[in-house]
Amino acid sequence: MSKILVTGAAGFIGMHTAKKLLERGDQVVGIDNLNDYYSPTLKTDRLEQISSSAGFQFEELALENQAGIRSLFSKHQFDSVIHLAAQAGVRFSLTNPHAYADSNLVGFVNILEACRHHQTRHLTYASSSSVYGANRRIPFDIADRVDHPVSLYAATKKANELMAHTYSHLFALPTTGLRFFTVYGPWGRPDMAMWLFTKAILEGKPIDVFNHGHMQRDFTYIDDIVEGVIRTNDTIPTASAVTESLEHESTTAPYRIYNIGNNQPVELLYLIETIETALGIKARKNLLPMQPGDVVSTYANIDALVRDVGFKPSTPIEMGVQRFVDWFRNYHGLTP
Repeated sequence: MSKILVTGAAGFIGMHTAKKLLERGDQVVGIDNLNDYYSPTLKTDRLEQISSSAGFQFEELALENQAGIRSLFSKHQFDSVIHLAAQAGVRFSLTNPHAYADSNLVGFVNILEACRHHQTRHLTYASSSSVYGANRRIPFDIADRVDHPVSLYAATKKANELMAHTYSHLFALPTTGLRFFTVYGPWGRPDMAMWLFTKAILEGKPIDVFNHGHMQRDFTYIDDIVEGVIRTNDTIPTASAVTESLEHESTTAPYRIYNIGNNQPVELLYLIETIETALGIKARKNLLPMQPGDVVSTYANIDALVRDVGFKPSTPIEMGVQRFVDWFRNYHGLTP
């Protein structure tokens, strides 16, 4: 049994990760600032799914609260930290840049410093497929250069990877960064396409379809993401092996980067068709050009993940969408 800190425990991935850890017998301390980027009610509803577990403790705490993070680590000796809290969203970063600097940069330094000074055995943290930015080589590989982010959100995630490597190199802190590819499923975020499309279709409203529906995303079901998170967290990197994570450079620091994606990109128009099938309702589409900060396609090369931790996401988009639609209707009290 391990004692694990999960940051962003009221978030989409955080709640599911904490739940899985608790089910296998780990002790979990969760933190979240419960901000209003989207409905705090959804966040508290997520917490209710895990709050009754005997091995769970929750503390409302912001990452940028340096004293609070220091106090948290003084109270608990964590075996590992799964850092999933961050200011999310690409488009929100266009109008609220300081939220990203506070949470994703200052907050990440606070987590790194706490792990360093309290001899945490492993820090696993959320990066993002958005770091690939203007990269046009498909599929995205962890050895690719990621020097041209197209959103501030992506830039902060790239910065996190660089900061983590520095701490791994200087202080021998084992760190693993996970580049998530378009996560979806029950309890997902209401600012994501899956939620927005489902809600609008049920309400008979048109949906905004950017790039005329010809964008592709490597949609990855939440259960696959959680399995990848936990397996990589259990696999502590060592300084003896050479990694390919630094864009064709070598490092002997205990540092890793992995893509976690379904390895099967889906065009946006097909996603909409799949939602229509699950709902039994046709969508009204408002076809629009590309949005600033968006990319045309995401597609994960997961060879390193398969090689090192023996895991490959496998949930088909049709199955995942049906599960999301069923949950969405149940959560909102809507009958088929």
